[in-house]
Amino acid sequence: MAFSLSDEHEAIREAVREFGENEMKPVAEEYDREGKYPLELREKAAEYDFVAPGIPIEYGGAGMDKISSTIVTEELWRADPGIGSAVGSAGFGTNMIVEFGDEWMKEEWLPKIAGGEIASCSMISEPAHGSNVAGIETVAEKDGDEFVLNGNKMWITNGTVADIGVLMAKTSPGEGHRGITAFLVPMDSDGISTDKIDNKLGIRASDLAEVVVDDVRVPEENVIGEVDKGFYQLMEFFASGRTSVASQAVGAAQGALDAAIEYAGEREQFGQKIKDFQAIEHKLAEMATRVEAARSLTYRAATEVEQNNQDIAAQFSSMAKLFASEIAVEVADEGIQVHGGSGYVTDYPAERYYRDARITKIYEGTSEIQKNIIADQLL
Repeated sequence: MAFSLSDEHEAIREAVREFGENEMKPVAEEYDREGKYPLELREKAAEYDFVAPGIPIEYGGAGMDKISSTIVTEELWRADPGIGSAVGSAGFGTNMIVEFGDEWMKEEWLPKIAGGEIASCSMISEPAHGSNVAGIETVAEKDGDEFVLNGNKMWITNGTVADIGVLMAKTSPGEGHRGITAFLVPMDSDGISTDKIDNKLGIRASDLAEVVVDDVRVPEENVIGEVDKGFYQLMEFFASGRTSVASQAVGAAQGALDAAIEYAGEREQFGQKIKDFQAIEHKLAEMATRVEAARSLTYRAATEVEQNNQDIAAQFSSMAKLFASEIAVEVADEGIQVHGGSGYVTDYPAERYYRDARITKIYEGTSEIQKNIIADQLL
């Protein structure tokens, strides 16, 4: 499949890259070291439409297509995966609201998210249920004109900083995936408690938490879409979500490559720059080729998502997510090798890209899950 980026796409890339160079890179090491959430950078990024760029214009967003959003994510992660994750995830769950939410939800919350005023989160995973969404145990029981929510959510991005969340719960517990409903839940509701997870390997500037939901009451108007249809609604966004993770991985890989090229041009051994040694040249050439292959596959997936070719998008998004995440870890590893001992310390960004890239092989479906999906499509 042949495709090319428009002048508008390239302009978006240039704008995000400039933001990354000027605003993110100078403070990346500090935010990683302190595990600090970049609220001010999120607000500043929103001024340039880099927060939840796919939110429609009528609700305060930029209305970017999937390829544009892919470029935004890639460039944010190229500058720094930790801050890039925090900025890029500020609109988690908004796709569900845009597609299935009532008009009041869109009008009340989407402009605030797009404007960087608030963040949202998506509460799906649980301590015993990560890849197996259908197995979630959080329940929602009808009580008059309200639902009472009880459960425990785990690995929730933005869990302690979000103002609203999209929560998946069982409304018909005996029906498996056929009994799941999506709810819009204000995070300051009585009965919600959060516990920040600090001891992360990477993307430390991104907020991660466990969320306990204890007799939380929400009005029935907070159901997103239809009761018992939440799983089917969620399935519509898996291809888009996996393409987004692929773009994260491409960005991290490109950032690691950039750092390796820069270091190779500075470091001298045996009286010459190490970039002039054939062994280093070959490493950089192989790294660049892998990054470009991952980027091409990711853009192909983004194109299929944008064109709503559902079966093809499902296959290519899983391929892109699998391949790009594996490449990101490989390239980041080679980046450390180019740096030698300097790559093993925090004085250089190589080790940070290595740590940050690793998560892309896990969330939004592990590499093993992606292989299952791809095989199912093929067979």
